[in-house]
Amino acid sequence: MKAALLVALALALSGAAPPRPPGDPAFGSYWHDGKAEIDGYRYTLTRYGQPRRGQAVAVYVTEPFSRSKNVKVDDPARNPADTFDVLKLNLVRDFQTGIYDYNTMSSLFVRSADFEPVKVSFSSTEWCGNVYEELRVDPGLVSQRLSSYFENESGAREERRPPGGILEEELLVRLRGLGGEYLAPGARRTVPFLPGSFRRRLTHAPLRWEEATIERLAAPRAISVPAGRFQAMVYSVAIASGPRGLFYVESAYPHRIVRWEWSPAADSDDAGELTGSERLQYWKLHNVGDERYLRQLGLLRGVPTPGPR
Repeated sequence: MKAALLVALALALSGAAPPRPPGDPAFGSYWHDGKAEIDGYRYTLTRYGQPRRGQAVAVYVTEPFSRSKNVKVDDPARNPADTFDVLKLNLVRDFQTGIYDYNTMSSLFVRSADFEPVKVSFSSTEWCGNVYEELRVDPGLVSQRLSSYFENESGAREERRPPGGILEEELLVRLRGLGGEYLAPGARRTVPFLPGSFRRRLTHAPLRWEEATIERLAAPRAISVPAGRFQAMVYSVAIASGPRGLFYVESAYPHRIVRWEWSPAADSDDAGELTGSERLQYWKLHNVGDERYLRQLGLLRGVPTPGPR
């Protein structure tokens, strides 16, 4: 109880989140049930100046994490002083570009206690080659290790992390308000903003902080997506360099991301619409025939080819 009060006080002092909305369960009572939340999305992207279609999957799951090794812990009882609980988000984006396809994944790890990021990893694989990036996120520093098939891209660098700075990957966790609403209705906040690994990869941009204004619309909106009709909180995110995002967040718990969309249509601006959502022990569903669970998520076994719907 004392630890929970200290976390709540720290969040209040930082302005990060108002108290949890009435009716929302405590984080641990919902997210420590031994399952993952799997969200399927109908995915669109502009790449090489043309619209592309594909699919995306967001996997949210809690797991033990090592402070010293910066990876998931196999046996948390072996060294409890080095272990803490994280919420992990794996966001998989698969899409076709003509004859070849892209397969990318962003993996975000945030501390369950206060939703502060500790690590981001990113991989991109397509016919030209593959790229891997890892960010270690400390209170005042972001350390990058990048391995690329492009000349002069690979290497390591560090960037100071400004107070209150937000990584783009965090948006799909922060805006859900799993530990309390990120913003009150009608409120806005301008923050240091680090464009995500996916955006930087497709535009070949360096690791560099910008500024973004995040605003929550005063009233919820009704939105229809393939998964159904939802009442949603709406957040807008305006990055100083130009991209603008809209995030439709389910008003009812667990506040899933119903839709996101970035514009204008540049080579890193994309959109996803929820096609299905389940809580599953997906790591056990690897047998022949378990592909049937994809239908519950509105997903296909392969990336859909571009063409009329």
